[in-house]
Amino acid sequence: MRPAAQLVLRCAIVCHRWLGVALFPFVILWFASGIVMMYWGFPEVSQRERFARAPRIEPGAIRVSPESAYRKLRWAGTPESAEIGMLDGRPVYRFRMGNHRGIVFADSGSILGEVTQDIALRLAARWTGQAAKRAQFEGAMREPDQWTVSGELRAMRPLFKFAWPDGEQVYVSAQNGEVVQYTTRETRLAAYFGAIPHWLYWTPLRKNRRQWYRVVLWSSSGLVCVGLLGLLVGAWMYSPNARYRYRGMPSYIPYEGPKRWHMISGVTFGVLICTWAFSGLLSMEPFEWLSGDQEEAGKIDGALRGGALRLEAFAAKSPVTALKQAGIEGKRIDFVSFDGLPYYLIRSSAGRSRIVPMQGEAMDQFDRGAILRIAREACQPATVEEARVVSHYDAYYLDRHGQHPLPAFLVRLNDANRSWFYIDLKTAQLVEAYDRMSRWNRWLYHGLHSWNFPWLYNHRPAWDAMMIVLLAGGLALGVTAVVLAFQVVGRSWRSAARNGRKILTNEQTSDLS
Repeated sequence: MRPAAQLVLRCAIVCHRWLGVALFPFVILWFASGIVMMYWGFPEVSQRERFARAPRIEPGAIRVSPESAYRKLRWAGTPESAEIGMLDGRPVYRFRMGNHRGIVFADSGSILGEVTQDIALRLAARWTGQAAKRAQFEGAMREPDQWTVSGELRAMRPLFKFAWPDGEQVYVSAQNGEVVQYTTRETRLAAYFGAIPHWLYWTPLRKNRRQWYRVVLWSSSGLVCVGLLGLLVGAWMYSPNARYRYRGMPSYIPYEGPKRWHMISGVTFGVLICTWAFSGLLSMEPFEWLSGDQEEAGKIDGALRGGALRLEAFAAKSPVTALKQAGIEGKRIDFVSFDGLPYYLIRSSAGRSRIVPMQGEAMDQFDRGAILRIAREACQPATVEEARVVSHYDAYYLDRHGQHPLPAFLVRLNDANRSWFYIDLKTAQLVEAYDRMSRWNRWLYHGLHSWNFPWLYNHRPAWDAMMIVLLAGGLALGVTAVVLAFQVVGRSWRSAARNGRKILTNEQTSDLS
């Protein structure tokens, strides 16, 4: 080997070794926790669970019109969203405009200020189905704890926290009276072994978002470099003609012991380390150009609404009449605008809803012809290349947990960005939007990180078996790396100790002389 090549190889080995000492504990964390995360994520309140636990709206208790209720708040302008639900056994209007949230009782028209502790306790008890007197109040939390570190909950604080002897914990927002977090002993235990180490979600780190972002970014970037250096060293040291000897036999690998197993697992799973670390890096969205251009998505979304939400337009039909006409058990009434016209969207669950127009009968879906016309007008001068109903998940409209609504309406444009839009026919809301770059991001992140491929998801447990094998292989690589790291650090310490004793002996000899 030429001296220059020897120097390059030696530098690669040294960099791989010492970067590995620092970063391969992350490999063990990420791969071991990845197996847990296949089945248990971070505790959260899903839409499906929220609707399942929500009480039915009592139509007879709604005695205040939406326009009158909104005037009680004395806000300037029109609300961005409005809905009716139940709160503490009474129907309420919930309005949102920017950062403002307002709650008005639909039976009396009175404004609810901040949710009290007593109200929160009743809401939490109803959520769990347990007696309120058995709950322990753990404070009105203004700072995040392990289960409320998400930035989305910042505007919901303070959070009333209640705990029951069986381990159930409920967090109720003082701002809107909603249960924003719910955990059990099982979900917390799964998170401690899954999502928390996988996302580096420890409270002291995660609540400082900027510091957490940097740690995840640099650790995943460093691991990509470690993996690439390891592949370079492995390829360089590998002997296709088996010129090495191992236990008296020809060998392709020059090492013995843990180093030999590390090289075998590195050659086998090293590419996986690189792709998983790189795709994990992409979860932090460090490259804006991969996120795609959202301009067309904003135009389509705005065109579907057709303008601001006008509550006076709902005077033609009351919410009580709409509930009766819907023919389903209503748990939430959304006031929506489609193509500039008002509609009630009556929801009984996360997947079941009915649309009630001001004129005419209730229906299950918005008119796909109208959606297509709106899309064509909104995207000009580009034209619609394809429009069709998607009844099953495809390569880009895919959800392993089955929460993406079906059917959806796919609209593909022939614009410069080759934009795609998936629109929920039941709500006329934009669910997914892709352009040329975000489609790349879909494969580089979801494809590489969770092996989010339709042909695998459609043939489970094939996906489960493949993921467990790959994660176990990556974990084995991390374990051998950590063993070698202890050996390297141990040798360095012993060498430093010997050198220190020599220096001390020399100094003592010099003093005696």
